[in-house]
Amino acid sequence: MRRRQTANMDNPQKSINPPKGSGSLKSRFEAERIKFAYLLFLAAMVFAMILCVSLGSVQIPFGDTYRVILGQILGDMPGQIPEKTATIILKVRLPRVLTVACVGAALSVSGAAMQGLLKNPLADGSTLGVAAGASLGAVLAIAFNVQIDWFPGGGSTLFSMLFAFLSLLMIMAMARRIDFSMSTNTIILVGVIYSMFCSSITSLLITFAGNKAKDILFWMMGSFAGSNYGQLMLAAGALLVCGIGLLRYGEELNAFAIGEENARHIGVSVKGVKLAVMLLASALIGITVSISGTIGFVGLIIPHMTRMLTGPNHRRLLPFSMLAGAVFLMLADLVSRILLRPMELPIGVITSFVGSLVFFYIFYCSRRTL
Repeated sequence: MRRRQTANMDNPQKSINPPKGSGSLKSRFEAERIKFAYLLFLAAMVFAMILCVSLGSVQIPFGDTYRVILGQILGDMPGQIPEKTATIILKVRLPRVLTVACVGAALSVSGAAMQGLLKNPLADGSTLGVAAGASLGAVLAIAFNVQIDWFPGGGSTLFSMLFAFLSLLMIMAMARRIDFSMSTNTIILVGVIYSMFCSSITSLLITFAGNKAKDILFWMMGSFAGSNYGQLMLAAGALLVCGIGLLRYGEELNAFAIGEENARHIGVSVKGVKLAVMLLASALIGITVSISGTIGFVGLIIPHMTRMLTGPNHRRLLPFSMLAGAVFLMLADLVSRILLRPMELPIGVITSFVGSLVFFYIFYCSRRTL
């Protein structure tokens, strides 16, 4: 016995080394945990969708909602469901709920990407000023009663999209003119100045809008009233192209966490990644603002809450932010519809109220840990 103990003391490394396979076991457990989290988030999104489609001014049983949606997918509509119920589900509520989910996912993933790119926890997708430009375009269309029937959402949506892309081009051109290297600080400052300029023009238009001022203010607080399949296709297309484009830059955003210079040393094309992420996030914000108006706090709060669950790895943070943002905005839209029914609150009121409370809680907890 003494000889065995002496041998162990002579070779302590042998007794300290972890058993073979412990690293692979840990990584396997982590992979299973991530898979379970994905399934949990997907289940929450499906449940929130059925809940939001079922509840409203007309209550629809959950079973009927499930059967109608499943029948629409399979092409076999159940005959025992009243036609009025099926019409409410398929023509009124389902396009709205799906549009809300796409917008929530777009706002969240763009916010998470901008926070990682700028290393600023207070950044979101509207940091560059594109949202202010999009709002100005919509306000112009509403104030001057621009009617474009062939475009989903009408003149306000089209003008908002056009002004969003024009704003992005102007911001990038001005930033390049001031600083050829287009540093992050320069782009942010140009975006802030441009936002202030657009906000002043918007306030001037509201002042002289007369009877249209109420419609403008309601739109600026965010609303999905009257959402249709055309707007759904617009939101889904933007999320499919720009959202998936942002997911591809998860590894590069992880590298930005150690600084731009260090990221450049490990082979990251800093300028190219920066421009690509800003373009994709700004395009998402411009299109979502054109559909729903300005909705605050979603791109700011949801990435923070998701980061508390998944950690700072952007390869996980970005997709989970999309799912969490979709669930959050669907539930916020439900509250805006049923809280004071038959009257509907602007969804921005709900998101700002909840977001401010959550943000204060996160700030309070972070201060206590210091």
